[in-house]
Amino acid sequence: MLGINVTYIMRPEEGSREGFLLGASQVREEVLREEGCLQYDYFFPVESPDKLLLVEKWTSREAQRVHLGQPHMAKITQLKERYVQSVTLEFYDLEEKG
Repeated sequence: MLGINVTYIMRPEEGSREGFLLGASQVREEVLREEGCLQYDYFFPVESPDKLLLVEKWTSREAQRVHLGQPHMAKITQLKERYVQSVTLEFYDLEEKG
């Protein structure tokens, strides 16, 4: 399994984080229906109002690669262009318990 932490640093304009999240929440339901998606959740770091954390979990790297090519991801690209200053990705392997 694959885990990804996506840290967005938002543009300094007032409401950037909220504006991004409002649009991204519409895409989230579509992502959760994708084959191989186990988690796709946004979190607010309490002490960093300019940051937004996305935690993704996928059954495989291939499932995540397919995800990036989905039509609804164009909306995320538009949102990033409007609201996001920079993005940091952290990939990690997850062990299956069982």
